Amino acid sequence: MNPVIPDSILNHLLAVPPQTRLSLEEWQRNFVANLLDLQGQFPTTATPQELYQALAYTVRQVLMPNWVKTIQTHSQNNIKKLCYFSTEYALGCHLGNHLINLNLWEPVKQSLEALNLKLEDLIEQEIQPSLGYGNVAQIPIDQLDSLSTLNIPAIAYGIRYEFGVFDQEIHQGWQVEKVDKWLRYGNPWEMARREATVEVQLGGHTEAYYDEQGRYRVRWISHRRIKGVPYDTPISGYQSHQINTLRLWKAEPIVSLNYQDFNIGDYYGTVQGKPYVELLTKVLFPHDDPIQEKQLRLEQQFFFVSCSLQDMIRNHLAVRDTLETFHQYYTVQLHDTTSAIAIAELMRLLIDEYGLDWEKAWSITRQTFTYINPTLLPEVQEKWAVGLLGSLLPRHLEIIYEINNRWLINIRSQYLGDFNKLARLSLIDETGERYVRMTHLACVGSYAINGISIWQTEGLKQGIIPDFYELSPEKFKTISSGITPRRWLVLANPHLTQLMSYKIGEGWIKNLAELQRLEGELEQAEFRLAWRTVKQENKKILANYIENKCKITINPDSIFDIQIERIQEYKRQHLNILKIITLYNRIRKNPKGDYVPQTFIFGGKTAPGYVMGKLMIKLIHAVGQVVNSDPIIGDRLKVVFIPNVNLTLSQRIYPAADVSEHLAMAGKKAGGLAILKPAINGALTMGIVDGASEELRQAVGEDNFFDFGLSLSETEALKAKGYNPWSYYHGNENLRECIDQIASGYFSQGDPNLFKTLIDALLYHDEYMVFADYQSYLDCQDLVSRTYRDWEKWTKMSILNVARLGRFSSDTIVQNYCQNIWQIASVE
Repeated sequence: MNPVIPDSILNHLLAVPPQTRLSLEEWQRNFVANLLDLQGQFPTTATPQELYQALAYTVRQVLMPNWVKTIQTHSQNNIKKLCYFSTEYALGCHLGNHLINLNLWEPVKQSLEALNLKLEDLIEQEIQPSLGYGNVAQIPIDQLDSLSTLNIPAIAYGIRYEFGVFDQEIHQGWQVEKVDKWLRYGNPWEMARREATVEVQLGGHTEAYYDEQGRYRVRWISHRRIKGVPYDTPISGYQSHQINTLRLWKAEPIVSLNYQDFNIGDYYGTVQGKPYVELLTKVLFPHDDPIQEKQLRLEQQFFFVSCSLQDMIRNHLAVRDTLETFHQYYTVQLHDTTSAIAIAELMRLLIDEYGLDWEKAWSITRQTFTYINPTLLPEVQEKWAVGLLGSLLPRHLEIIYEINNRWLINIRSQYLGDFNKLARLSLIDETGERYVRMTHLACVGSYAINGISIWQTEGLKQGIIPDFYELSPEKFKTISSGITPRRWLVLANPHLTQLMSYKIGEGWIKNLAELQRLEGELEQAEFRLAWRTVKQENKKILANYIENKCKITINPDSIFDIQIERIQEYKRQHLNILKIITLYNRIRKNPKGDYVPQTFIFGGKTAPGYVMGKLMIKLIHAVGQVVNSDPIIGDRLKVVFIPNVNLTLSQRIYPAADVSEHLAMAGKKAGGLAILKPAINGALTMGIVDGASEELRQAVGEDNFFDFGLSLSETEALKAKGYNPWSYYHGNENLRECIDQIASGYFSQGDPNLFKTLIDALLYHDEYMVFADYQSYLDCQDLVSRTYRDWEKWTKMSILNVARLGRFSSDTIVQNYCQNIWQIASVE
């Protein structure tokens, strides 16, 4: 017998806007009750973490009715839902974001102040679940924010890593990795849904047989079975009644206790296999060198897509009789090739588990998946050795072979005799050791393909998968990246938010195009002064943080120049360092010169096994130690490396930035979010015009963007001609001086060998043409300094940078996806 909830109670819970549901006194009462009931503490004895937990549960109670209603609406109505598949999500912190979206910031702040507590202090206690690297992992989260804001039905699937991206510490200038124990106090935002547990198979072999109808069938006899337990997290939208779900899967053993072993005294055997199974979701993306860890990465990818597809099929069959309509109710967005194995898994489920014939299953599959490729780096285009894939997923390898066979038969007539073309289009790379190309599988099994910028989509067409574009140009779409203004402006920069809302109203928070109205305030001297004041306050806040965290005193009146990205050679942080050394030498040679004070702020992690990345971090610190301690330099030049920069910390850095640097060589810059987040906070961009930076320059205007360096065509021409870094070294006195100083041990306490690997790479290879762009980069830096002297001009440029970014809202991007790719409508 199903329980019945009276309509009067249900309507009261679901219809009343959450921000008006509770008075300040009720907020206080619920907060104290949760502190007592769930944490076992009174406000006078609770720790800051316990206070935060109680507040988080109090806010979650407000979310819960609409979250439940959203789930119910999605499951019972004939609506199409987006399912986002990604192995990584850069979640950031939830509390502040929910308070913004629910318009609860001020009520909660006031209720806590009456208890002599500060909201900001409690928000600081939240431990960020760092379940993804960089901006590629940020794309899904910003889109989820917009999906909920726009009332578009969606669910995101991923992995609940017990340990996320490592915590970065700096010891004597070297990066040291520490385990990220983000779950050490629990997670008040997630709910385990053990009733929705599924089983996943791995290893073993296959057996062919004929069923009762005489049809050829295949049975997968697996070697291992693993339990997938879902944990759900609510994703709220701004002033929206819809709360979508992020469902992350945790691996657990099917049987955690073997009583037979226990009874005979084999205490270790009682939990045999448990550590290995749980390792599957223990850590985010292990270092990808040893074969065992490559295997673990593939296991992780398959585990989460199998759990997710089984979950979707179960939900579909709970309200419908047939899987033949599956694609009419679900669109799956494959975020990168890390989830492309889902294509083979859906085919297996439809054919082997539910008895559909191949043609019907393939038709459903190809109408279900869309594919986004967020990077053009060839080494990131994932592929798996046939031997490894066959040992872990024998049935899937058979299915991929069959997909490939039918695919090549279908297109062979178009390329008669062109075996090279067919080899390039094959899902199997047979040029050496045989590999399955996951990018190819994603292209064949999806109905739409897109990059994350106009430039990048063109790169897919011309460089990564040109043969697929030639065959099916209609499948390729161009949809750029976007950011949510709630997370990256309202939450990150409350002072600027207040100023802009005072001038143009709050409509821009949900319609970023309204920022254009700021251009009408451009000539108001009072507004420009207020804009500069906000920036200066943000710089003071960051300066205080740097002094406390890094023990470096910086000048808030200096140019705050940031480069906040993962430390990688192609991002060229070493080009930035060469410039800083040049400026240092310039001041040393002419101490009485008129210089604009500059503070260069770095932040970013590098892979634990990436030697060159760690050397670059060490070089930043080594140069900073010399520069920052030189009395001749004073506060005219400072170098800062902020350790362990994550999403939450970057929300403190971007509002204070005057200049944001993006230095990747032309042809290598794939992302867009890293360049947009500082820009929407009023930072001017300095970078190579390529990809997302080119789109940004077009939006804000060439006069409001500092560009330098070789274009893509120029770099390709120089490589074809024969690039020789030695000619630049000998032909540029300043560059030669910088390199010789590093090589001599000037910045390494006399040790000439410390940075030898890095210097040799530049002198003998310089794969990313650091030397070729050095002089243009230095000239651009001088232009930045000259421009900064004119406060009025700089402020106008900063305002225009913000005013013209409306097209980069993730809301606009999601609407574009819904109309042109996903074919999904909002639910009012």
